[in-house]
Amino acid sequence: MDRLGDLLAGRLPGEPPEINAIKEYINEQFDVSAQVAIQNETIIISVSSAALANTLRLRLPQIQAVAKTNRKLLFRIY
Repeated sequence: MDRLGDLLAGRLPGEPPEINAIKEYINEQFDVSAQVAIQNETIIISVSSAALANTLRLRLPQIQAVAKTNRKLLFRIY
Protein backbone atom coordinates (compact mmCIF):
# COMPACT_ATOMS: atom_id res chain seq x y z
CA MET A 1 0.00 0.00 0.00
CA ASP A 2 1.36 3.45 -0.94
CA ARG A 3 1.81 6.10 1.68
CA LEU A 4 -0.18 9.31 1.31
CA GLY A 5 3.00 11.39 1.39
CA ASP A 6 4.45 9.41 -1.52
CA LEU A 7 1.30 9.89 -3.59
CA LEU A 8 1.14 13.64 -2.99
CA ALA A 9 4.87 14.21 -3.55
CA GLY A 10 4.53 13.59 -7.28
CA ARG A 11 1.66 16.01 -7.73
CA LEU A 12 2.48 19.66 -8.37
CA PRO A 13 -0.61 21.81 -8.12
CA GLY A 14 -0.63 24.65 -10.61
CA GLU A 15 -2.21 28.07 -10.43
CA PRO A 16 -5.36 28.68 -12.44
CA PRO A 17 -4.67 30.47 -15.74
CA GLU A 18 -6.62 33.54 -14.56
CA ILE A 19 -4.07 34.21 -11.82
CA ASN A 20 -1.10 34.11 -14.18
CA ALA A 21 -2.85 36.28 -16.76
CA ILE A 22 -3.74 38.97 -14.20
CA LYS A 23 -0.24 38.99 -12.68
CA GLU A 24 1.36 39.31 -16.12
CA TYR A 25 -1.05 42.11 -17.15
CA ILE A 26 -0.30 44.17 -14.03
CA ASN A 27 3.43 43.56 -14.32
CA GLU A 28 3.53 44.55 -18.01
CA GLN A 29 1.29 47.61 -17.69
CA PHE A 30 2.52 49.04 -14.37
CA ASP A 31 5.84 47.26 -13.66
CA VAL A 32 4.50 46.24 -10.24
CA SER A 33 3.92 42.83 -8.74
CA ALA A 34 0.51 41.96 -7.35
CA GLN A 35 -0.86 39.20 -5.16
CA VAL A 36 -3.77 37.36 -6.78
CA ALA A 37 -5.95 34.72 -5.14
CA ILE A 38 -9.23 32.99 -5.94
CA GLN A 39 -11.96 32.38 -3.38
CA ASN A 40 -15.12 30.72 -4.65
CA GLU A 41 -16.36 32.99 -7.46
CA THR A 42 -14.18 35.99 -6.57
CA ILE A 43 -10.67 36.92 -7.68
CA ILE A 44 -8.87 39.01 -5.08
CA ILE A 45 -6.15 41.32 -6.38
CA SER A 46 -3.93 42.89 -3.72
CA VAL A 47 -1.63 45.79 -4.58
CA SER A 48 0.49 48.14 -2.48
CA SER A 49 -0.97 51.45 -3.63
CA ALA A 50 -4.44 52.96 -3.41
CA ALA A 51 -3.85 54.83 -6.67
CA LEU A 52 -2.97 51.60 -8.45
CA ALA A 53 -6.01 49.83 -7.01
CA ASN A 54 -8.24 52.62 -8.32
CA THR A 55 -6.59 52.55 -11.75
CA LEU A 56 -7.08 48.78 -11.91
CA ARG A 57 -10.71 49.22 -10.88
CA LEU A 58 -11.17 51.51 -13.88
CA ARG A 59 -9.61 48.87 -16.14
CA LEU A 60 -11.85 46.10 -14.81
CA PRO A 61 -13.32 45.12 -18.24
CA GLN A 62 -9.82 44.88 -19.75
CA ILE A 63 -8.56 42.72 -16.88
CA GLN A 64 -11.55 40.38 -17.17
CA ALA A 65 -10.95 40.09 -20.93
CA VAL A 66 -7.25 39.31 -20.46
CA ALA A 67 -8.02 36.72 -17.77
CA LYS A 68 -10.95 35.32 -19.81
CA THR A 69 -13.16 35.22 -16.73
CA ASN A 70 -16.56 36.39 -15.57
CA ARG A 71 -15.69 36.11 -11.89
CA LYS A 72 -16.09 39.13 -9.64
CA LEU A 73 -12.84 41.08 -9.15
CA LEU A 74 -12.08 42.48 -5.71
CA PHE A 75 -9.21 44.96 -5.22
CA ARG A 76 -7.35 45.26 -1.92
CA ILE A 77 -4.50 47.40 -0.66
CA TYR A 78 -1.83 45.81 1.52
